[in-house]
Amino acid sequence: MSETIIALISLIALEVILGIDNIIFISILADKLPEDQRNKLRYWGIGLAMIMRLLLLSAISWILRLDQSLFTLFDIGFSGKSLILIAGGLFLIYKSTKEIYHKSEIAAQETPHIPVKHSFKRLLGEVILLDLVFSVDSIITAVGMVEELWVMYTAVIVTVIIMLIAAKPISDFIHKHPSFKILALCFLMMIGVSLLAEGLQFKIPKGYIYFSMAFAFLVDVIQIRTVKQK
Repeated sequence: MSETIIALISLIALEVILGIDNIIFISILADKLPEDQRNKLRYWGIGLAMIMRLLLLSAISWILRLDQSLFTLFDIGFSGKSLILIAGGLFLIYKSTKEIYHKSEIAAQETPHIPVKHSFKRLLGEVILLDLVFSVDSIITAVGMVEELWVMYTAVIVTVIIMLIAAKPISDFIHKHPSFKILALCFLMMIGVSLLAEGLQFKIPKGYIYFSMAFAFLVDVIQIRTVKQK
């Protein structure tokens, strides 16, 4: 029983770390909406992520087949999972690059920029697309860690509750500090590169990515505190 509890806690911790990517992406998209719709996008996005994970868990045999090679190209075996990761990685790189360009180049132009009105449904569609990518990666990781299905279900539900609690504070923090928004976008770009590399059978340890971003975050915090003290 103790081994099961340890496995459950370990899986929840891992799912929370993987869920940070999702929260940051949803927070940046929610910032495009009027204030009264931001919470709605966050709750819908995270809620759909939970539903998607639970549905994928119920189709566990299909998920396991996603890891089997479909075809080989340039000596690289492509599976259903790898194709999903490549598509998700390219999408994340595109979105984060586009947002960084918008925040830096367009914002620096002297001509006034007219804000673009964003559709709630379109932004929710982008969230669902990334939810699918992160959900497949999350479920396959869970299957590799534990065997009991109830442990996976419990970990998903607990993780989503934590994400729901953390989503608004993280979103408010990113909205309050524009420099952190650029940092978060760079983080998403790195995750996109990681997903793309993993889809091409080149594994980049996520620990390296999270450590580098944690270090960059710490430097940014120190810089902000230094500026405030002047």
